[in-house]
Amino acid sequence: MIRINLLPQKRRTETSEGSQLWLAVVMVLFLAEVAGLFVFHGFKNEELKDQQRKNAELESQIQQSKEAVKNHPEIKAKLERLKAREAAIENLQKARSGPTAVLLELARIMTPGRGPSVSPERLSQVRRDNPLAIYNSTWDPRRLWVTSYTETQRRVRLEGLARDGEDVSELARRMNLSDYFAQVTLLPAKQERDPKTGLEMIKFALEAQVKY
Repeated sequence: MIRINLLPQKRRTETSEGSQLWLAVVMVLFLAEVAGLFVFHGFKNEELKDQQRKNAELESQIQQSKEAVKNHPEIKAKLERLKAREAAIENLQKARSGPTAVLLELARIMTPGRGPSVSPERLSQVRRDNPLAIYNSTWDPRRLWVTSYTETQRRVRLEGLARDGEDVSELARRMNLSDYFAQVTLLPAKQERDPKTGLEMIKFALEAQVKY
């Protein structure tokens, strides 16, 4: 009779099966790690592409901004020239119409029953602050004659004759209140006799700054 011992063979089989199982587990873990690395790489690659896209958009905006301000000094210089031209035209128009307006104001001041161009608010304020600076509405401007009117650099000089010093003072008060005159200064006056009428007259002169 022949006996066969099967126990060692069984241990070798179990050992072989255990090795194969361990190898399978290692392979699964390895493949899982590789798959995880692929997923992580793809995620990071998408982040990189997104950042590159944002960088490209930002660069495009920077280039557009540079193009927009590239000619800024030239545009600024053109605007300055246009402003200077407008100011010159405005000054020319004022120089043409200003003296006429001042002469009309002077005629208004020296018209019976009229007075200087002044806002009611300012007139009320002057009346409260200094009642003596208010013009006399009953003054007869025919008591005063302007014989000379000159203007240089918006500074005018009036010369004329008046019946007395109060007439000259009234003219100065009215001019001071007017919106067209400022810094009215009475110059030294002298008394003289009119050769035609024989009346004693005041020869006066005053200077003022005109506003227009």
